[in-house]
Amino acid sequence: MRSFYDIIADKRDGKKLSREDIEFFLKSYLDGSLKDYQMAAMLMAVYIRSFDDEELSVWTNTMLHSGSVMDFSDIPGIKVDKHSTGGVGDKISIPLAPLLGALGFKVPMISGRGLGHTGGTLDKLESIPGFNVNLDIDKFRKAIANIAIALIGQTPEIVPLDRSLYALRDVTGTIESIPLIASSIMSKKMAEGIDGLILDVKVGRGAFMKTIDDAKSLAVNMQGIGRKLGKKVAVIFSNMNEPLGYAVGNSVEIIESVEVLQGKDVPQVTELVLTMAAILLKLFGKVYTLDEGKEVAKKKLQDGSAFDKFLELVEFQGGDISAIKDTSKLPRANHTVDIKSDTSGVVTDINALDFGKALVFMGGGRFRKEDNIDHSVGIVLNKKVGDKVNKDDTLYTVFYNDEKKFADAMDCIKDSFKIEKELLNPEPLIYDIME
Repeated sequence: MRSFYDIIADKRDGKKLSREDIEFFLKSYLDGSLKDYQMAAMLMAVYIRSFDDEELSVWTNTMLHSGSVMDFSDIPGIKVDKHSTGGVGDKISIPLAPLLGALGFKVPMISGRGLGHTGGTLDKLESIPGFNVNLDIDKFRKAIANIAIALIGQTPEIVPLDRSLYALRDVTGTIESIPLIASSIMSKKMAEGIDGLILDVKVGRGAFMKTIDDAKSLAVNMQGIGRKLGKKVAVIFSNMNEPLGYAVGNSVEIIESVEVLQGKDVPQVTELVLTMAAILLKLFGKVYTLDEGKEVAKKKLQDGSAFDKFLELVEFQGGDISAIKDTSKLPRANHTVDIKSDTSGVVTDINALDFGKALVFMGGGRFRKEDNIDHSVGIVLNKKVGDKVNKDDTLYTVFYNDEKKFADAMDCIKDSFKIEKELLNPEPLIYDIME
C-alpha cells in the first residue's frame, strides 16, 4: 500500500487518485492511523484540485459505508427525502415532510442544526416542548413503519466519517469545496435508505452558493452521485437573496410552518413546499405534470391531512401537540419592537444574510457548534420585496430577550431594507429545476 505522503502529493499535483488510494486513505482516518494534519492537507488539495466523477463517487461511497446504511425494504412504500443547502428563514422541511407523508411517501429525514447565519431544522423542531430529535435507530424505523415520517438528527451509526471530516473542514478553510460539500450531503442522504431525493440548492446572499453557476456545479455533482447509486434525484434552484417567507427564528418558523400545513398561502414557503412535493410525485410517476402534482399536494394542505400527519409526528417524537394546536404556547421572547419605515415607496431588496446574522446575535443561532439556542427570539417581516410601503408602516417586528443582543442585531439589519420608487427587475423564487 502506498504511503499517505504519496497519496496527498498526487492530489496536490493534480493527479487522479485510484479507488484503492481513496479507500485506504479514508479508512485510515476513521481508524486513527491517519492524523488530522495529514487529512487537512488532503482536504486542501481537494479544495484546490477537485475530483473527477469517478474519484468523487469512490470518496462518497467510502464515506457512506463508514457506518450503518438504513434498510427500509421491509416497509412498503416509496422512501424519499429532501435536502436544502441552507438559508435564512428556510423552514421547508417542517411542512414538506408531513405533506409527503400524507401523499403516501415514507420520509426518513435526517436533518441538521444551524451554524452561522443558516438555521437548522432540528433547532426549530426543539422549539416544540418535549420534541425529541434524538431517536435511536429502532424507534426511527418504528416511526417510518407506523406514521410514515420521522425528523431526527444524525445518529452515531450514520456516516461517522462525515462528522470528523466536517469538523476538520470547518477549521481549515475547506468548507466551500463543491466536491466535499456534495460528498458530505449525499453520503448522509444515501445512508437513509431512500429511493429518491429532492435537493433544494439555494442561490444568493443568504446561501453558501452565491451564483447560479456554482449552484449548478454542486447540483450536477450531487445528482451524479445519487444516480450512480441507483437513486432518483431532482434539483430545484431557489432564490435566497431575501429571507424565505416572513419568519426568521426558531419558534416563529414553527408557527409559519403550522400556517402552511393549515392551508394558508404563505408567500414563497407554500410555493416551494408544493413545488417540491409535485416534483417528487412526478419523479415517481404518480402525476404527469408539475401543475397536476401541485394541485394534488394542495388538496392535502387544504383538507387537513398534512396537518394531522404533523400532529402524529409531534406526538410520536414526544412533543406537546397542544403547542401546535395553539401556537401561543410555543416559546415567546419577553420583548418586541416594531421597526417602521422612514419613507414611502416599494421594497426592492431585503438582505437575507443580514437577517441571518442578526438572529445569531440575538441568540437564535450559533457562532460555534457548542452554543446554546434561544428558541424564543426571532424576526417576523411585515413586508417582502415588491410590496408597497408608506412612511411609518411596520417593516418587521423583532422578538428579543436581551437589550445588548438586540442592539447588536439591529446593527446588522438597520440598513437591510431598500425602498425605492419602483421595482424594475423582480427576481423569481425558482430559478430552474433539474429532473
